[in-house]
Amino acid sequence: MRFHLIDNVMQLETDRIVARKQVSNAEEYLADHFPGFPILPGVMMLEVMVQAARTMLEAAHGGVWVLGEVRALKYGAMVRPGQALEVDVTASGPDEHGAFSCRGSGAVLGGDVDGDTAISGRFTMRAVRVLVAASAQMQESKTTCS
Repeated sequence: MRFHLIDNVMQLETDRIVARKQVSNAEEYLADHFPGFPILPGVMMLEVMVQAARTMLEAAHGGVWVLGEVRALKYGAMVRPGQALEVDVTASGPDEHGAFSCRGSGAVLGGDVDGDTAISGRFTMRAVRVLVAASAQMQESKTTCS
């Protein structure tokens, strides 16, 4: 399944992006998280930051980018329907393997917790090398077929 969580990109530079995800009751996963008290799941908050980083890296460097590693992730305020999660992600790199180190944070917009931090942490994004992976798979197929 492929889904796009980012509603707006407010700022886009080669090493920084600010993007927003508006949360509404229309999102199916909120019915189960939690019944009677819907909040944006933490994994979806992380996915908003990852999608923002992917948008930034694809614009600056092309290619396809995936999450590599997550470190020092912290959750704070809850994001409820009618509120928005605004993420600010910066990237540095690439390292010797071509991966970028990212720092991200997400703030709640709207309601009584306006501006409170909902998520913060560090993560890496790495490029998918489709041709290399496909070539290795083809090579393996040639050596294992009789």
